[in-house]
Amino acid sequence: MRTVAIFSEADRESLHVRQADEAFCVGPGPVQRSYLNIPNIISTALITGCDAIHPGYGFLAENARFAQICADHGLTFIGPKPDVVAAMGDKATAKRVMREAGIATTPGTDILETLDDALSAAQEIGYPVLLKATAGGGGKGMRAVESAGEMERALASATAEAEASFKDGRVYLEKLILDPRHIEVQVLGDEFGSVVHLGERDCSVQKPSHQKLIEESPTPHLSDAARSSLLEMAVRACKHVQYSNAGTLEFLVSGDDVYFMEMNTRIQVEHPVTEMVYSVDLVKEQIRIAAGEPLGYAQHDLALRGHAIECRINAEDPHNNFAPQAGTLTKVVFPGGPGVRVDTHVFSGAVVPPYYDSMIAKVIAFGASREAAIARMERALRETVVEGVSTTIGCCLEILATPEFREGRYDIGFLPKLLKQFGDPVVLTGASPAAPRRRRAKPVGSPTDT
Repeated sequence: MRTVAIFSEADRESLHVRQADEAFCVGPGPVQRSYLNIPNIISTALITGCDAIHPGYGFLAENARFAQICADHGLTFIGPKPDVVAAMGDKATAKRVMREAGIATTPGTDILETLDDALSAAQEIGYPVLLKATAGGGGKGMRAVESAGEMERALASATAEAEASFKDGRVYLEKLILDPRHIEVQVLGDEFGSVVHLGERDCSVQKPSHQKLIEESPTPHLSDAARSSLLEMAVRACKHVQYSNAGTLEFLVSGDDVYFMEMNTRIQVEHPVTEMVYSVDLVKEQIRIAAGEPLGYAQHDLALRGHAIECRINAEDPHNNFAPQAGTLTKVVFPGGPGVRVDTHVFSGAVVPPYYDSMIAKVIAFGASREAAIARMERALRETVVEGVSTTIGCCLEILATPEFREGRYDIGFLPKLLKQFGDPVVLTGASPAAPRRRRAKPVGSPTDT
């Protein structure tokens, strides 16, 4: 199957451009003129004779209008049908649909029209609350609100960020459940009504901006009751909306209580951890399903083995509130060996532009046990060299070394609390993983970190 890559002027030298059979520029660096430029993308697909478009996991991946335009031009959108994207990709609508299916959701609202609507709803639900972009993802368009006095600024900020990121500034509000675990379930469905889950992933290691940094599968210290509830609700939800292709249902879990939060009608950034423990190529399955093929297997055919962890390598400065970094990568060396996988688009000499998400690579480690996966990840991160910009490599090593992570007893408040606890940045000195020694040093993730 031949591939056509699209790229912006800023991504002209990206690895995906080099590796595709053909590649076409769809506009300059800013996303509104390139990766969100639907006419240019569709024109490229038609000119090159493409049969299908894979939207990836950003930009237009959850845009129902784009999915419909693909269909109108005889192009297969590799994802669910446009009406399902509209229902489930819109987070406020998705929660309403889930309530109709009898699935517990976090208390919240539909789309907010005015500041008064937001204030009234927050007063009824009770502070703290969370503003969320209905077309959002990656922590974009999310703002925690502790009191009525913060609402106006938070609403304006969330709306502006959502509009800039997704061309959709609509937001809704939900109760902010303090310090739950953020757990998601990977699903696959075909066009013949078959739906399976591929277990769950813990995505609770999140920056203060709500963006995930480390994910793992399976979830440590999850009760049998909560796991059973998660998996059953995910499959039931997909059957309720006649879902086809790959998708992810996200939940907040507190003890045995499980609340549906949102559904991503696309492949997730963290999908490799599921691929490692289930030995299933999810993108290949996406293409098969979009081509009209049945799944060809049932739930009992899928068996989980081992443990997998993913660390996101971002061009960010953890010493400065994870501020994004742009610049030339003067030296890049990624790890290898059994059980280690690297997904990336960069190389030595690549330029990190200022226009896009700051993630430049994902390092995934697999082991027969969680302990083995952690040890392999630590080795892989220490072998990773990224020079020229600050990165999150050192920060990820710090997290892996904490007792909370090693014991698997953490929640979404873990990393923000850890950052406050440490104050000034610290780095590992190479001591035993069981009892790491720490010393004050250069900013974590500085250009010389390896």
